[in-house]
Parts: sequence; structure tokens; C-alpha cells
Amino acid sequence: MSRRVILGISGASGAAIGLQVGRILAAMEDVELHLVVTNAARRTIAHETGNEALGRLIGLADHFHADTDIGASIASGSFRTAGMIVAPCSMRSLAAIAAGITDNLLTRAADVQLKERRRLVLLARETPLHLGHLRNMVAVTEMGGVVMPPVPSFYRNPATVEDLVAHIAARAVDLLGLSDTPLIPEWRG
Repeated sequence: MSRRVILGISGASGAAIGLQVGRILAAMEDVELHLVVTNAARRTIAHETGNEALGRLIGLADHFHADTDIGASIASGSFRTAGMIVAPCSMRSLAAIAAGITDNLLTRAADVQLKERRRLVLLARETPLHLGHLRNMVAVTEMGGVVMPPVPSFYRNPATVEDLVAHIAARAVDLLGLSDTPLIPEWRG
């Protein structure tokens, strides 16, 4: 049975993480990947990862939804999913999700995850944080979302930036609970 997962990519820095999440989800044979990318994300993806990266990501997805298509399947609670990851999640998208402002497909799909009590993982990307950012993170958490700033795990001794990105992306996918065997092995001390 196929499990549907939504990957949203907003315009925050950290496009490589979203691309890696997409690669991981696309490689899972029983996952149906739905992708939505904001206009700001298109620019960030091109700047940070190259002009061809978005096309490659779209090619990995089973379904690509325009951010302006509020009538897309992922905008409805009747469209069952295993959850949604927004990687990276801009402070603008975080604020809209926290306030229930569904003015594009990414924020609408995230709102649906919350109202249907499905897993929503937001890789909130900004630093430093002001009180408004923190309050929005608290609001999303109180509604059942998971706020996961993409903070590297240095204790695993990463050798490259790609190692850091891969770990953060795998950790985010693990938070959806799609597999009995986590992508990131348990820490054994």
C-alpha cells in the first residue's frame, strides 16, 4: 500500500536539505511523494543548488503541485497522507501556518495536516530568532506540529557538508515514522 507524503519547500536558505528529503522519500518504494514549492523557494533552490536542481526534484516527485493551486488534492483533509515535511521552512511560512493563514498551497497543506491531526514537521530556518519567531514555533507545537530547526549533529563526526545535510534530512523523514527501521541508527553511547 502506498503512503502519501507531502514535501513543501519554502524560500528559506537550506534548499539542499529539502532536495535531500525529496531524494530519501523518492527512494522509499511504498511512498507516493507530493511536492509543492513556493515562488521564493524556486529562487533559493537555483541560487543555492543550481538551475537544474528544481527540475531534478520535480522529476523525483510522483505529483508536483503548483503553489497557487489551492484546489489541489493536498489541500483537502479527505486526501489522506502519512504527513508533511516543510524543508526548509521560512519564518514567513511558519508565521502563516501558526496563524492559520492559508494563502498558498504550502500553507494550506500544512494547515490540513494540523486540523486532521497528521504529522507536520517544519525545518524552521532562521537565526537569530526574535520573540515573534519563538511564539510562532510554540503555536505550531501546541497545535501538534513538530518544529525541527536544521541543527547539525556534530557528535556523529560528519566529514562534509553533505554529511550534515544527509543527517538532518534523514532525521526529518524519521520523524514521520514511515519505517520500523529508522534511517538514523539509534545512539548507543
